[in-house]
Amino acid sequence: MTSFDVLVIGELNVDIILDDIQGFPTVGKEILANELNVTMGSSSAIFASNLSSLGKSVTLAGLIGEDSFSDLIRKSLNGKGVNTDFVTNTNKYSTGLTIVMNYGMDRANVTFPGAMEHQLEKDITDEMLLSSKHMHLSSIFLQKGIKNEAVKLFKRAKKLGLTTSMDPQWDPDENWDLDLEELLPYIDVWMPNVVEFKKITGTDKISTGIEKVKKYSNHIVIKDGINGAHLWENGKLTSKPAFQNSEVADCIGAGDSFDAGFISEFLKGSSMSRCVEVGNIMGAINTLEPGGTAAFANMETVKKIANEKFEFTL
Repeated sequence: MTSFDVLVIGELNVDIILDDIQGFPTVGKEILANELNVTMGSSSAIFASNLSSLGKSVTLAGLIGEDSFSDLIRKSLNGKGVNTDFVTNTNKYSTGLTIVMNYGMDRANVTFPGAMEHQLEKDITDEMLLSSKHMHLSSIFLQKGIKNEAVKLFKRAKKLGLTTSMDPQWDPDENWDLDLEELLPYIDVWMPNVVEFKKITGTDKISTGIEKVKKYSNHIVIKDGINGAHLWENGKLTSKPAFQNSEVADCIGAGDSFDAGFISEFLKGSSMSRCVEVGNIMGAINTLEPGGTAAFANMETVKKIANEKFEFTL
């Protein structure tokens, strides 16, 4: 008997966010930021939190240290209704940390991986997998202990009857070395953004990348910022426009919020087209507030924002 809708396997870290900086820093010089925010970060935590706010039951498997940052993460996840029974503390490594420097519509990140690199495939037990209907993995390049055994993990999940999804996120080493031919057959929904998709497939066009991987892919969803998102399904590539927001606070977590919206609909059995639309609306709602989770108080609030600001019915 499953207890949760989704098991998220991912990295966990704290974000120290510097907003309204006066240009990007250069070596030997000092600049100022006009705003500071310290909050729970990580793609996985933002996805899990916002998916929970959309009414899905979520548990997360991750590795954190034994420090004040780990306390903040666990408290924040629990406050969003995310189960943390599979979040493990270790005294061997510190909790991960990301410095986020926001400049206009863009940002630069510096990440200290800490404990997030040391969660292993074998740490994800069959008991954990069987607790949920769906498994989502995010930031595979930051999870070095998982990455080389990712095929084995996704194979186990599928064998146990779970549906699966993955958002690869950025590769800090820029090697982009994923064995897509081995991995993608076991991923029901692969969810890179457009830059990640091109980098991982080694192509300069979406259409070229699709041609390269379509033989062994299921569904591919490519997030494309203000251009919306693109869906490859049943041999056809289609696109859905973004919902435009003229009052952007920042774009932190917009892609993760897209993922949360998409997977919330996917679990309902909605059409893939509807899943993309809901993903797009969640990405837009995300940008109304700073950080990745502030705009997602609860499902009723999200429904109201979607209807009143974007004329979209959830």
